[in-house]
Amino acid sequence: MFNLLIRRNNKLKVIVLNNQRKLSSLRETLENNENGDATVANQLVVDCNKSGLLNQHQNVLHNKCPYKEPNSWIHLTEKYQRKTYGRYGSSSGISPRICFSTKEDNISKSRYEKFAEPETVQSMISKYKFQQKCKTDEILKREEDINKKLEKLEQWKQELNSRIMKKEADALAAKEKRERLIEEVRRHFGYKVDPRDERFKEVLEQKEREDKKKQKEAKRKAKEQKLMSKLVEKSAAS
Repeated sequence: MFNLLIRRNNKLKVIVLNNQRKLSSLRETLENNENGDATVANQLVVDCNKSGLLNQHQNVLHNKCPYKEPNSWIHLTEKYQRKTYGRYGSSSGISPRICFSTKEDNISKSRYEKFAEPETVQSMISKYKFQQKCKTDEILKREEDINKKLEKLEQWKQELNSRIMKKEADALAAKEKRERLIEEVRRHFGYKVDPRDERFKEVLEQKEREDKKKQKEAKRKAKEQKLMSKLVEKSAAS
């Protein structure tokens, strides 16, 4: 570890000595060139540039225009020149007219807008208002329909409850009827019979058929009675 520190110290001493020699040589050169030769000045700048950056990079670092003259076709494009002028201003050496559209640009832009947006602003506004009105009318219509249905809600509840009660009553009547028929079949045999027995099933079916006939007969008589009452009313009215 100690040897490593000694080596680094020696390297630093060598670098310092080299820099001192360069500075002394530059001083001698400047003293010999009283007129300020450009080559000597450039050499001085290069020797003082310890960062190793290129001139354009140094200019960017110091917030200066990187290139005094165009070095590529990109530097001649409108986009690059506008960007450079916007960042560095008049120091970039670019005319500010580049930032404004030309007559040809305006004509081309207007043609594109006519093709891309054929409708005028007024027509677009009218179309938007019409769409909004349609949406509003649809919402109002739906709300009105909901209100009407809410008004009938109680009626629908009552109808539903009545249908449920009717179904329950019909189911109870059917159950009581079947129990009554089963009891009649058992009385027919005079003793308890298993409902799964074939004889029991036959007698039960016979009883059900007889009961259906009785119901049909009762309905027919009720219908005839109703017709007779209507005829009597008509004859009395005449």
